Amino acid sequence: MKNSRIISKILVSICILVVAGGTSAQDKPKKKPMMMVYIGTYTGGESEGIYTFRMNQKTGKLSKRSLAAKTVNPSFLAISPDKTHLYAANETGEWKGTTGTGGVTAFAIANSNGSLKELGNQPSKGGAPCHLVVDSSGKNVLVANYSGGNASVFPILDGGNIGPATGFIQHAGSGSNEGRQEAPHAHSINLDPSETFAVVADLGIDKLMTYRFDAKAGTISPNDTPSASVAAGSGPRHFAFHPNSKFAYVINELAMTVDAFQYDGSKGVLVGLQTISTIGSEETKRGYSTAHVEVHPSGKFLYGSNRGHDSIVVYKIDTSSGKLTYVENEPTQGKTPRNFGVSPDGKFLLAANQQSNDIVVFCIDQGSGALEATGHKADCPAPVCVKFLPLP
Repeated sequence: MKNSRIISKILVSICILVVAGGTSAQDKPKKKPMMMVYIGTYTGGESEGIYTFRMNQKTGKLSKRSLAAKTVNPSFLAISPDKTHLYAANETGEWKGTTGTGGVTAFAIANSNGSLKELGNQPSKGGAPCHLVVDSSGKNVLVANYSGGNASVFPILDGGNIGPATGFIQHAGSGSNEGRQEAPHAHSINLDPSETFAVVADLGIDKLMTYRFDAKAGTISPNDTPSASVAAGSGPRHFAFHPNSKFAYVINELAMTVDAFQYDGSKGVLVGLQTISTIGSEETKRGYSTAHVEVHPSGKFLYGSNRGHDSIVVYKIDTSSGKLTYVENEPTQGKTPRNFGVSPDGKFLLAANQQSNDIVVFCIDQGSGALEATGHKADCPAPVCVKFLPLP
């Protein structure tokens, strides 16, 4: 295993050399291939809202940041399928004078520099909305409200603004960790590849709640098999489907584990396959917590972030069984990686270090999934979400 990791590092170093150079001046394109990167943040300190960077798609280098829009605590972002609008979960406990709810804000992506024009907003129908997605039709925004312990659906109107909620589900119950699981805490919401079902990971009740999704009506309703459970006290947080629709993964904030599931898309049923540590069983987990999980676009690798441990865990996915094999933990070169993003081409991973106020760029080895820092990083106050927008 040690030798394989060394080989992986050598391969990733070669990857960095390839993306950083290797073409003659004669062969260089006249225009650098660029990608827009949107960063959601926590405001109240230096941050004012949503920031943008331009990323060189060959080297991973980031431009100086620009403020795209001022808005309160845009802790999670989602971009519409047609790439013309962006939606933000405003993670607060009060919205426009109403307590017990946060907000959801709609923006138009104004021009090629990535600036955002606010179109409108709605109360999220629960405190601390912390995750949201847009369906592939571009007609609905689905939101998970952490403090509210519920999920809601908002229609996207002509022009990209959102209307009042058309769908709502309230969770009930508690978990074994009295300090963190005293009530339901919906932490993420994801649509399956067919968009027939929505899965809500609830940290407070150790369940993955599965709902039928009606895109036309903008509603979610209980499934015949209503949920799948993880081990008591695990605290499921973020969730990701595999591109082949056969498997899914949840990262557990409290237990520092990832659960792999087999997925029956015809029934919306998750069946547990494996539980694996995010830092290795030989280390203490005290004071640590996980945050985000994401499948590589190729479907060959899975990544997860560890706060406190300040690392990204890398797994290789057996695409026939869905099970995971540990590859490595790569330090994020910063503090508290609450979120990260894998670029659509699968070449780079950007780690958002919330407490050290920076974004660090890693190159991904396409054979092993291993990470190596490119040397590129950018300052950004309290970054907590990373989203990519390819530029024409």
